[in-house]
Amino acid sequence: MQETSTSAVVQNPSTKVEAIIRAERIEKYYAQPSQNRIQVISATDLSIVPGEILALLGPSGSGKSTMLRMLTGLSTPSAGQVYWHEKPIAGAEVNVSIVFQSFALFPWLTVLENVEAPLQARGVSRDERRERSMKMLDTVGLDGFEGAYPKELSGGMRQRVGFARALVVEPEVLFMDEPFSALDVLTAENLRSELLELWANKAMPTKAIFLVTHNIEEAVLLADRIIVLGRNPGHIRTDFRVQLAQPRDRKSEPFTQLVDYIYKVLTKPDVAPAEAPDQQAGPRIRDQRQMHYQMLPHARPGGVAGLLELLLDKGGRDDIYRLADDLAFEIDDLLPIVDAAQLLGFLKIEEGDAAITESGTEFANSEILRQKELFRDAAVEHVLLLRQIRRALESKSDHTVPEDFFLDMLDEQFSEEECLRQMETAVAWGRYAELFDFDAGRRRFVLPDMQDEDIAAIEDAK
Repeated sequence: MQETSTSAVVQNPSTKVEAIIRAERIEKYYAQPSQNRIQVISATDLSIVPGEILALLGPSGSGKSTMLRMLTGLSTPSAGQVYWHEKPIAGAEVNVSIVFQSFALFPWLTVLENVEAPLQARGVSRDERRERSMKMLDTVGLDGFEGAYPKELSGGMRQRVGFARALVVEPEVLFMDEPFSALDVLTAENLRSELLELWANKAMPTKAIFLVTHNIEEAVLLADRIIVLGRNPGHIRTDFRVQLAQPRDRKSEPFTQLVDYIYKVLTKPDVAPAEAPDQQAGPRIRDQRQMHYQMLPHARPGGVAGLLELLLDKGGRDDIYRLADDLAFEIDDLLPIVDAAQLLGFLKIEEGDAAITESGTEFANSEILRQKELFRDAAVEHVLLLRQIRRALESKSDHTVPEDFFLDMLDEQFSEEECLRQMETAVAWGRYAELFDFDAGRRRFVLPDMQDEDIAAIEDAK
């Protein structure tokens, strides 16, 4: 559903709000010598209003970053007009900031000097910019690091500098271009939570946030309103409000329904999108093919057991980066094991620390057979794919199911390569937990107590 804002007033359920930025029939195209043109974005209307986080989603090549550049005045539309408080943006005093994906810090400047840079460019006096910059560094949790250089900081801390630099000019609209995509999973999650906390507590000197992202869950977690773009050329496919209260629960039915809805809009460009699901409705039964599969971390059960035993020796809690150093692991190698243990409910992530849970403690203290039982229970409870495979095997009279049946379902959510990796991980976990076995020759799942001769007899009968 494309928004058609022809005035500066956007209709909300209970009030009328004047838009800070309003785009009217904006297009972006590039002329060619052949008299034809390459259309990047078709005529589009869009408004950014005070008090909301607006997320822009879309596949690669749909023009998300191009749209951001036009709305900020960095790029001029080929047609149409962008208005800043109802004045053409080219002639207005625009007050926006952008947080980039790649940090974009000056490596030769200290943290404080990086934050001061936009104020210095605006002619702010030395004492005032120092005071404002120190206050903003304290707000984003970097007090004490003002004398450090970017190379001395972790990725998460460098992105905090980017946030401080963007916010120190007190922008009316904060634009963010995939600001968390270059960070590891845990750091990104912490920064999202901190951003929401600053926004909710009105600690950010900004009236609206415009987030460009490719991460569906991130959009549903953060945004008050979501716009999904289609491509060839870029255009609005759906525009709707997120009515879920903060903080949002990833496992709740309304949350997963929204994720499923957006996924379908993104992956079925030839099908007209339906209305966004009713987010206040109670639980409803969904077709199995519409369920949202978790991304299984590619970690072995033995790695999970080893991590939990090590945590137990450390008192049940440790900083993830310190843990990686102790193990001589790259953090990217340790994170899948951490994610797997978290998915199974064996540990929790709290402020960058991995904390073992009660079930994780029992798992780490148990003998191998009991560990298998605990792993099996956790896998069935928390992992949809493993639960489906086991139930399918139990329900069939011959207790076998072809691998392709589940690959077809995964194919609706993952790339072909990722489907195979997900299946490989599922097989490893299911075999360890003795949920099922896998006949690699016939590419079939079987119940673990079936003998080879039983499987062969079934195949001969077919």
